[in-house]
Amino acid sequence: MIEQHKCVIIGSGPAGYTAAIYAARANMKPVMFTGMQPGGQLMTTTEVENFPGYPKGITGPEMMEELKEQAERFGTEVRYEFISKVDFSGDVHKIFTESGQEIQAHSVIISTGADAKWLGLESEEKFKNNGVSACAVCDGFFFRGQDVAVVGAGDTAAEEATYLAKLCKTVHMLIRRDEMRASKIMQERVLNTENIIVHWNTETDEVLGDETNEFVAGMRVRNNKTGEKTEIPVGGFFVAIGHKPNTDIFKGFLDMDDAGYLITDAKSSRTNVDGVFASGDAQDNVYRQAVTAAGTGCMAALDAERYLAAKGLH
Repeated sequence: MIEQHKCVIIGSGPAGYTAAIYAARANMKPVMFTGMQPGGQLMTTTEVENFPGYPKGITGPEMMEELKEQAERFGTEVRYEFISKVDFSGDVHKIFTESGQEIQAHSVIISTGADAKWLGLESEEKFKNNGVSACAVCDGFFFRGQDVAVVGAGDTAAEEATYLAKLCKTVHMLIRRDEMRASKIMQERVLNTENIIVHWNTETDEVLGDETNEFVAGMRVRNNKTGEKTEIPVGGFFVAIGHKPNTDIFKGFLDMDDAGYLITDAKSSRTNVDGVFASGDAQDNVYRQAVTAAGTGCMAALDAERYLAAKGLH
């Protein structure tokens, strides 16, 4: 049987759950498909200290559970399923679950998020959330006064390194080539910051643990020109080699940039397809914070509500 709904939310996380709260309170009876990782990237985050309203901090999974409960309290139907494909070519938007179920929706809110790119080291995976991070703004505070490392050569890596330099004793920036990809102004900031040490032609060989092997204590790096290996003590290891938005299923229907981020109209969440709205990290390659994702989730729900009202469907 084909189901029909006023509003379908694809993806969870702060954007999806906030959209669900607003949509449910507006009597849009939203149905949310959580995707493969309910709660998104925050499910792998131990401590969240920068989300307003939590003065003592909260773990990522706890915050997502509270947001889910809030969304369900107002009538959101949360389904732990993965959307495998969509068809936005007609007036009614079609969404297909992994099991083959067809869902039709008058409005669709996308909050599928983005995943950080990693180096692929076994030791990197081992120490995630115990010294290995993909977000300096999220986790840099925990390493104040320590020596840390940043891997990457683009604007994101340069921004993370200069941000960490304000908090940390020394920032070791590991760059694979003999030049940076970052914009000239960001390169200048890095090179003019006294406590940033740039290691050219350098790749990570291994992330090293402490005596208990529970937390990062250093790294072994390799000069790819000479082959020389060096061990450097660091307490934090930040990977800043980019993110990949989870938007592949929307290709051919929605406008996106070269990296796959969904393009929205000016100060709105509207995509190029009427009735389809994008929120969170799937369309934000700049801020990538839980609080900004939540804000765009709110925007998407309000935009969807106005869209449905204009169509006489609300």
